[in-house]
Parts: sequence; C-alpha cells; structure tokens
Amino acid sequence: MGKKVKSVKEKRSYSDKIFDLVNVLVMIVLVVIFLWPLWFVVIASLSNPNEVWNGNVILFPKGFTLMAYEAVAEYKMIWSGYKNTIIYTVVGTLINLIMTICAAYPLSRKDFVPRNFFMFAFMLTMYFSGGLIPTYLVVGKMHLLNTPWAMMIPGAVSIYNVIIMRTYFVNSIPSSLQEAAELDGANTFQFLVKIVLPLSKPILAVIGLYYAVGHWNDFFNALIYLNDKELMPLQSFLRDLLMTNKMSLTNMQGLDAAQAEAKMQLSQTLKYSAIIVSTVPVLCIYPFIQKYFVKGVMIGSVKG
Repeated sequence: MGKKVKSVKEKRSYSDKIFDLVNVLVMIVLVVIFLWPLWFVVIASLSNPNEVWNGNVILFPKGFTLMAYEAVAEYKMIWSGYKNTIIYTVVGTLINLIMTICAAYPLSRKDFVPRNFFMFAFMLTMYFSGGLIPTYLVVGKMHLLNTPWAMMIPGAVSIYNVIIMRTYFVNSIPSSLQEAAELDGANTFQFLVKIVLPLSKPILAVIGLYYAVGHWNDFFNALIYLNDKELMPLQSFLRDLLMTNKMSLTNMQGLDAAQAEAKMQLSQTLKYSAIIVSTVPVLCIYPFIQKYFVKGVMIGSVKG
C-alpha cells in the first residue's frame, strides 16, 4: 500500500513538472511577443536610419545615433506641447479624482436614499450618450472652446471609474468606522477626508493613473475643441511632426538621390523616437504607484 502511494506521488510530481515546463515555455513566448515590439521601438530610435531602413536592426541597435531625437528636439513646439500636456494631465486628473469621489462616496452610503436612482441614471449614460455634435454644442454654449478647460471639463467624470471606486468604498470601508467617527463628533465631510480617503490610497492610485494616462494620450479633444497652437498638447504636435515629415517627403525637388534617400530613412526612425518621447514620462510614474496599483485593481474589481 505504501509503495502504491509513493508511486502515485512520483507520478503526480512528474506530471506537475511537465505542467510547469509548459507554463514556463508559454510565458516565455508571451513575453517575447509583448516585449519585443517595445524593445524594437527603443533600439530602432537609437539606430542609424540606414540600418533600420534596410531591416538590419533586430535585437540590438546598429550605428548608434541620436539623429531622430535631435529632429524631434528641433521641433520647437514640442516643448510647448510638453508644458500644456503636463498642465492638462495634472489639473485634469485632480478634477477627475475630485468629481469621481464626490459621485462614488454618496453612492456607497446606505443612508443616501436616492442612491439607486442616481446609480441608474449614471449607468444609463454608459450606453446612451449625446454624441459628438451635441457635446460640441454644449462645450460651445459653456464658452469653453479654444480654452484649456476644453481639455479637462468635458470628460471630468468616467462612470466606469465611479463604479469601481464605489465598489471599493462599499467593500473596504466598514460601517463600524463611520459609527465610531460619528461618536467622536466627526461629520460626513470629516469622515471622508480624514478616514475614507487615507484608507483608499490603492483605488485612488489606480483611478488616478487611468485618468492621467487618458489625459496624456489625448489628442482627439484638441482636434475638436482647440484652434490655438499655443494650447495644443504634446500628442497633437507629435502627430503634426510626423505628418509634416511625411508631407515633406512628397516634395523633394532640388535634392539629389542621396539626400532624398537619407530623408526617407530619417522619417522611418522619426516615428520611433516620437513614440519614446511621448511614453517615457508615463512609464517613469508607474513604478512609484505599482504597489497601490496591483492592490487597487484586485480589491476594486473582484467584488461586485
């Protein structure tokens, strides 16, 4: 009997090893699939345009050069775009968080009688929206067109994020804390600011990151609501830079064959450097909130 049990354990151990091996191989394949394109963008932006154009850049940069980044840096409006995008991201994210908290917290309170009605009204907007033209008319009536507020006010609240934050408040903030705070003389605002928000750092980090990335990558609202170049965000200028470079390729009169070829090769690496310039700042932020991000995603989404 003992030998039989031992053989079963050995057999299961062997099958577990096979399973682990297959898992490792699958994970390696997935890592290569997802990371190699990102790595290629980095090495292509640092490689000689001629090497990239000929397809010689695969795993490591060849002919190291910062030519593509110099071309981006010479585009003066890039720095104006950086300033605008930072302002839109910081101020817009603060507005988003404040509005989301103001919507989610009352909906999480059992003593808020009309919470079901407002929850239904909020969720209705997720399925039926006014559309682009009515939204543009509303923004125009509010005199927000061609102002920085047009990049922050129209999308001040995401109902999806409100639902996530409300779920976190319901499942992670016990009602006993509210009762204890009331016994100590704290009102609703004090309870929210001094107890609920300090205990909600994970979900605030998650929602804040969602909003910040959305503001950082936003160029569509700029196309719709802004006309002044001084107000344009970074993404719009990078788009214009790529489009301008492509348009300049169609007009190569006066250039010899070598110059025309070099210009075409530079346009190939220019798009990679533009991607790096626009994504690195967001990637630098993530490590500082990673511990909150993982915890907030799990707590805010597992329980319904």
